[in-house]
Amino acid sequence: MLGNGAEPGACPYDIGPQSPFTNPTFQVSQEDDCGHNEERQQERIRSAACRTDCGETTVFTLSPVGALEQEASMFLRRVALVLALLGPVLLPWAGHAQTDSNKEPPMRAAPPPVIVVDVKGAIGVGTGHLIEEALSRARSERAGLVVLRLDTPGGLVSATRDVISAILASPVPVAVFVAPSGARAASAGTYIAYAAHVAAMAPGTHLGAATPVQMGAPAGPTPQPRRDGDKPESESGGGAMERKILNDAIAYLRSLAQLRGRNAEWAEKAVREGATLTAEEAARENVVDLLAGNLGDLLDRLDGRTVRTADGEHVLATRHARVLEVEPSWTSRLLAVVTDPNVAFILLMIGVYGIIFEFWHPGLGGPGIVGAISLLVGLMALSVLPINLAGLGLLALGIGMMAAEAFTPGIGVLGLGGVVSFILGGLFLFDPAGADIDFAVAWPVVVGAAVTNALLFVGLLGMILRVRRRKVVTGTEQMIGLEGSVVDWENGRGRIRVHGEVWSARATAPLAPGTPVRVERRDGLTLYVEPREGT
Repeated sequence: MLGNGAEPGACPYDIGPQSPFTNPTFQVSQEDDCGHNEERQQERIRSAACRTDCGETTVFTLSPVGALEQEASMFLRRVALVLALLGPVLLPWAGHAQTDSNKEPPMRAAPPPVIVVDVKGAIGVGTGHLIEEALSRARSERAGLVVLRLDTPGGLVSATRDVISAILASPVPVAVFVAPSGARAASAGTYIAYAAHVAAMAPGTHLGAATPVQMGAPAGPTPQPRRDGDKPESESGGGAMERKILNDAIAYLRSLAQLRGRNAEWAEKAVREGATLTAEEAARENVVDLLAGNLGDLLDRLDGRTVRTADGEHVLATRHARVLEVEPSWTSRLLAVVTDPNVAFILLMIGVYGIIFEFWHPGLGGPGIVGAISLLVGLMALSVLPINLAGLGLLALGIGMMAAEAFTPGIGVLGLGGVVSFILGGLFLFDPAGADIDFAVAWPVVVGAAVTNALLFVGLLGMILRVRRRKVVTGTEQMIGLEGSVVDWENGRGRIRVHGEVWSARATAPLAPGTPVRVERRDGLTLYVEPREGT
C-alpha cells in the first residue's frame, strides 16, 4: 500500500540524503542476489514500511517509529557503556545511601540535669561546704546548671568570699534565684547574686544593704563634710580602718558587676549607702537578669540562654530538664551548728567544766570524756571563725584560773575570777569586722552562762564553809580528846586501846591495866595520855 500519493513501485518514505529519517550510521548494501543485504538490514531495522519482491527493484524504507527505536537503541547502548565504566564507583555509594535511608532519624538528646540547692540563713562555713558539695555533684552528674535558691540576711566575709570563688571557678553555670516570695539576698547575698552567671528574683523579694558591719559603728556610714582646719579622715586610726574596709567591699562588688555586665553604680551605692531594691526594681536597674515566679518558670526562661563560665561559653538547655535537689550532708549540718557563735561558746563552757569535775572526782570518766570532746569541737569552731585576740586572751585566762582552783582548792577566789574572765572573753571573742551581720554571742547565752557559773561557785563556797565548821574526824587532830583504857603499863609507858586500836602511850602519872585514860596529844605513833577525871 502506497501513501502520500506516491507512484507504484516508489516508497512513500524517502531515506535519501535529504530525508529526515536518514541515519548516518545506517548503510544499505546490495550484496545478495537481489542486490540488497536483506538479512543485515532486518537485523539493524526492526520495522520496514515497504518491500517488493526480489526482481527488478527492492527498496527498504524506514517508518518514523523505526527511526525512533533506532535512536533509543543507540542511546541505551551508550548509557549501558557509561554505567559499566562507572559501576564500581557508583555501586558502593548507592549501597551506602540505601543504608542511610533505612536508618531512623536520630532522636533529640535529653537535656542535662539541673542541680538545685537551698541556701537559707546566715552564710557561714557550713553554707560554703554545702555549695562546694553541690558544685562537685554537678560536675559528676554532668549537669547543665546549678541553681542556688537563696534566702539570707548575710554572713561571714570569709565564707562569702569562699562561695564566690567557687562560683567563679565553676565550669558549670550557676544561677542564683532569690526565692520564694518574701525571701531576701541582703548583704552577703547581694555579693553572691552579683557573682552568679545568672541572677534571678521572684516577685516579693529584695536585695541590697551590703555595707560591712563594724564594731560599734552604724549599719550604714554617713559621710560628713570636712570643715576647714579639720584633719583628714585618714589621720584617724578608727576612721581610716573603716574607710579601708568600706572601699575594699566597694571595689569587690564593682568588680563582680563589671564581670557579669550588671549595674556597677548601684553596686557601689548598696555598699556605701546600704541601698536596697525590690525584685521589679532590680530587674529594671540591670541588677538581676530576669524575674521568675517559681523554679519551673525560671528554667523555661533560661532555656537557650548563652553564658560564659570558667571553661568557655555554654548554651543552657533547661526546659524539661531533670531537677536534682541536693540536701545538706551531715558534715555540712554539723559545721553549720558548731560554727554558730552561741554553740561554740557553750561547747567551750561544757568542755572546761567537764574537765574540772573530772579532776575534782577522779575516776568518774564521764565528765572528763564529755568535757574533752566539747572543748576540742569548740576550739575547732574557733579555728574557722573570725576571732578577737583580746577576747581569746580573756577566755584562756579564765580557763587557766578555773583549772588552778581545781588543783589548789581555796575559798573560790581563783574560780570566781576565772568565771568573770571567761564571760568577758565570750563577749569579745568574735570579731564583727569579719562578718556583715551582727556576729557575736547572744546576750541570753551570756546571761545564762553567768548565772550558771554563779550558781556553781556559790554551791562550791557553801560546801567549803560547811566543811570548815565540821569536826575533824581524820588525822592528828581527831585523836585529841579521845578516851580509852590501859592494856599494860610499866615505868611510865605502856599500851592503850582507843576505838578498837592499840597505841603506844606515855603518862606522868602511875597507871595500872584497865585504867580509863584520855588522849592529850600525839607525837608520831605515840599518844600522851592522862587518867580520866573521876577515876
